[in-house]
Amino acid sequence: MLIKPVEDLLLRNADHYLIPADIVANVQTDNNLYHAFLVLTKIKYSKIPVLDHAGHFEGLVSLPLITEKMLGFDQLNTEILMECRVSEVMETNIKTVQQVDDVEATLHLMIDNPFVPVVDADGIFKGIITRREFMKSFNFLTHEIGKQYDMIEKDFSNS
Repeated sequence: MLIKPVEDLLLRNADHYLIPADIVANVQTDNNLYHAFLVLTKIKYSKIPVLDHAGHFEGLVSLPLITEKMLGFDQLNTEILMECRVSEVMETNIKTVQQVDDVEATLHLMIDNPFVPVVDADGIFKGIITRREFMKSFNFLTHEIGKQYDMIEKDFSNS
């Protein structure tokens, strides 16, 4: 559990954490790999969300997942890009959060992920919380916590 002063300061910027779904690059489960490859290459992100036609979050797709599908025994099979669907290569066991203000859960997920998908109770994709936005808040936190709360320094050198 986060201590209250830290949680309070991190929540001050919570309205800036969410990058809304309508501006997050994504692909759909039934798009071919060629389309996903182009999107990932153009936006220069490592992974992007995969949605169904109703806007439900289904998983993530990345260039390494697509490349792995293209690798043959002795050559790269680029024809597979037109033949295969995103649903055949995407990661599906992705942890998400439902609330932008679920700071502790988001922090845990950000240790290993550059972003965390936000979905509502029905699985509808609402957007992403990026590690970058959280780091901005940590920067704010480290500079402001001493100004806003009485902090007592402890000597840990003898511990």
